[in-house]
Amino acid sequence: MTANNFQFGEEFLSVSTALAIVRGKRSGVLSKSTRTTIKKSAQIVADIVEKDDAVYGINTGFGPLCTTKISKEETKILQTNILKSHSVGVGEPIATELAKLMLVLKVQALAKGYSGIQLKTLERILWHIDNDAIPIVPSQGSVGASGDLAPLSHLFLPLIGLGKVHFKGETITTTALFAKTGLEPLNLGPKEGLALINGTQFILAHAVLVVEKLQACLQHADIISAMMIEGLQGSIKPFSKELHQLRPFKGSIHVAGRIRTLLKGSEILEDHIDCERVQDPYSLRCIPQVHGASRNTWLHLKELVEIELNSVTDNPVIISEDLTISGGNFHGQPIAMVLDYATLAASELGNISDRRIYLALEGNGPNVPKLLMKDTGINSGYMILQYTTAALASENKNLCFPASADSIPTSLGQEDHVSMGSISGRKALQVLGNVEKILAIELLTAAQAFEFRKPLKSGFLLDKVHQFIRSTVPFAAEDRVFSNDIEIAIDIIKSNGITELIANLMDQNHISWETSYREEFEIF
Repeated sequence: MTANNFQFGEEFLSVSTALAIVRGKRSGVLSKSTRTTIKKSAQIVADIVEKDDAVYGINTGFGPLCTTKISKEETKILQTNILKSHSVGVGEPIATELAKLMLVLKVQALAKGYSGIQLKTLERILWHIDNDAIPIVPSQGSVGASGDLAPLSHLFLPLIGLGKVHFKGETITTTALFAKTGLEPLNLGPKEGLALINGTQFILAHAVLVVEKLQACLQHADIISAMMIEGLQGSIKPFSKELHQLRPFKGSIHVAGRIRTLLKGSEILEDHIDCERVQDPYSLRCIPQVHGASRNTWLHLKELVEIELNSVTDNPVIISEDLTISGGNFHGQPIAMVLDYATLAASELGNISDRRIYLALEGNGPNVPKLLMKDTGINSGYMILQYTTAALASENKNLCFPASADSIPTSLGQEDHVSMGSISGRKALQVLGNVEKILAIELLTAAQAFEFRKPLKSGFLLDKVHQFIRSTVPFAAEDRVFSNDIEIAIDIIKSNGITELIANLMDQNHISWETSYREEFEIF
């Protein structure tokens, strides 16, 4: 065991650690003490079966069949059948990374030792993670309570020799996987099937990626909007430290400090310090308040996600030999609601970005022409790019209806309130994908407006960002197929090109962010 190995069930699992395991940067293992705990929990379940006392999910049916007693001989058949009968997902498969993330999160929950899972079962799941044999999981079918039953059932079909996996670049049946690797199907013990499919790992895997993607969008939004402030000669005063101390929301204070750092040393700001314009439009002036509110949401999301990452969401829970509790830790509401909140936060980043793009097209005085191009008439300039951001922003607004506000009874009324958190997670990632595209288009328009401020220079950091953009997207003096530019800009956003550039420049030049709460907002 190396120091870099994460010890499932013992250590605190953060968002960054979960992603590092999924992406092969860290390995996850079971320590000797964790293995002992797992074996003890499995033995408690075995003893319950021997005693023949009715305990939900161990020797009874599931859901509305909870009063149906199952014989000792049938308890193992029951666990295999539950994986088969609950594998009813539909729709396109989720991304392989998401499915692998589900495996990692499930191991962490089961390794706590409250689920009665057999050690060999956890070891097989770890084999799938370590060997990138990732089950195919449909995207639709979960209502988010009794956890994510359908997607988790598909996730664990390969344990019993069924289903399909993504392995070495292709999708194959589990039968073919076993033929290639020499593995054999597992015989699930009492309660194991239920332990595998009860939980929130589908919702939670989506939430982990939302934490990562929303933070990246927040970082980009600050940088791109600072460039737009320069292009449109916005004022620095709305970002004053003194102003934000009077309304001390963490997000607003943090964003204002970031903008001040990005604009520090700007000749463009100095050039219009005594200009006659009194106020900037809200899309510039209220960047700290709007971006900051979305940052506050991100902070809340991260907090709740990391609680869930280290929770037991199985049912029933095996506390001790004398205490087995059938409760509701599988209910996805705590994560469903905050995912819906995060969807709104992401959408608002896109809304205000679209407004800045529109503002840029209006031009700014004698320097920045309308439509960001001097020779218009025969050229439409950047006009139609804003049509795309308008469409994306509008699509996001339609996706903001909270899935967690809905509930449809299932299981013959036994499960009469559900979270719909799986829909919350899927929508959140869809909205964030749209926001990445909106920010990419703002990056293009901000760079174009920025160009018209030459020979004046901006701050050191923003000048370097502009040079980076111009290394792949040239200045547009006339119309061209702008979709090519947009694709390049989207790649810049998705690859974190400009955020990594700024981080490296700051390290190399010993520049520090003029901001507060950096540890909370920058690190996860």
